[in-house]
Amino acid sequence: MASTAEFRNGLCIEYNNDIFQIVDFQHVKPGKGGAFVRTKLKSMTTGKVLDHTFISGHKITTARIERRNYQFLYSDDMGFHFMNNETYEQIHLQPDFIPNPGFLKEGQEMDILYHAETEKAIAAELPPFVELTITYSEPGVKGDTATNASKSATLETGATINVPLFINEGEKIKVDTRTGEYVERVKE
Repeated sequence: MASTAEFRNGLCIEYNNDIFQIVDFQHVKPGKGGAFVRTKLKSMTTGKVLDHTFISGHKITTARIERRNYQFLYSDDMGFHFMNNETYEQIHLQPDFIPNPGFLKEGQEMDILYHAETEKAIAAELPPFVELTITYSEPGVKGDTATNASKSATLETGATINVPLFINEGEKIKVDTRTGEYVERVKE
């Protein structure tokens, strides 16, 4: 148990039968009435953000979250299969559990967050950036670069993103996994 005085960004709490992470908070002491704490809470299971106000001194239950490193092995009709890098235990997760699964490449490492008391996986986090090779893209047309034009390109994982016209098939690029956007060309 903790009180509102112990709130900090990143603290995970149990609230409304879910686990939330405090994204932002503000202690407010109005001239009239009691103090309170305004918070922005992000659900660890659904990713939804909600605003909630707690009365100052309110007791909340904190949740202990563990971050475990896993390696992506393969995907099949059962889901995505991962191996723990320390214990070599294998697990599988459903596609809706992973944000942007189209950027997962075999052998890639990622973090899976576990609720420590129940040993239940609650979220998966891809690294912010991944380096992938382009397997197919139309050639850029010369003289078509007056504006920031882009073209569609297929990556080695099967995902399709928009890239600048100067990017060609076979090149390695850096992709932002949070937005699914091209970042830069990787120099080898």
